[in-house]
Amino acid sequence: MTQQLPQVPSIEPELTGVRNFRDVGGLPTVDGRRVRQGRLYRSGHLAHATGEDAAFLAGLGLHTIFDFRNAADQKLEGPDVDLPGVRNVNIPLSDPADGAEFWIMVRDGDIDQLRSILADGQAAARMTASYRMIIKERTAEHSRVLHALAEDSVPALMHCAAGKDRAGLSIAVSLLAVGVEREAIEEDYLKSNDPRRRYKVRRSDSSPAGMSPEVMELLSPLFDARIEYLAAAFSTIEETWGSTDRYLTEGLKLSPETRERLRERLLDEG
Repeated sequence: MTQQLPQVPSIEPELTGVRNFRDVGGLPTVDGRRVRQGRLYRSGHLAHATGEDAAFLAGLGLHTIFDFRNAADQKLEGPDVDLPGVRNVNIPLSDPADGAEFWIMVRDGDIDQLRSILADGQAAARMTASYRMIIKERTAEHSRVLHALAEDSVPALMHCAAGKDRAGLSIAVSLLAVGVEREAIEEDYLKSNDPRRRYKVRRSDSSPAGMSPEVMELLSPLFDARIEYLAAAFSTIEETWGSTDRYLTEGLKLSPETRERLRERLLDEG
């Protein structure tokens, strides 16, 4: 049975240029512990951070920022703002809507073009397939992140473009590794749907026609955090490795000692 999440104040400011920022502290583990506040943060990209945003982020005492964007993302949005004394680690993970041509279509395509690539469940199927692929094919990248967290990289911030998919999966994997309850991971993941957190859809045609209800409906699977996407990732773990423990041990190469160090870094004292 899932414990009720504590009603403790969290560090979640109204950042101007950074979307989807939050501290994952407070989430319960299966053995009654909780993720420690101020240890692990998640957000969208930091390229548009204002001076005030940067000052707030610099005040968190971050050791490492993990940026899961690829080169195309960084070209589109720009590099992260520099924070003094913080290590920036770029570990590209596949974009669920990967491919420059696809995103050009999303930004510039007319309604018929969007229907051709997104309608009739195509967009949601693309997202589900990508979540499965990241779990199966990006074990080396997730292993690198978790070993870094166990060694010296905490407090850490993980982000991609929207802070929803690539960062969402990396946070989920990190939380699984320290024994956070599955339902609590899902609850945190779904917070990315909050209107003030969502990635802003940008279209070349910002007219009523270019941003019509049908266009927004076609695009919504790409910008939603849907529980079926995360469920596909979890089921891929079970189908491929048989259990979460085997995924962590065989897939991500985490020794019992490394997992214990992760728990020491990220959890409250038991």
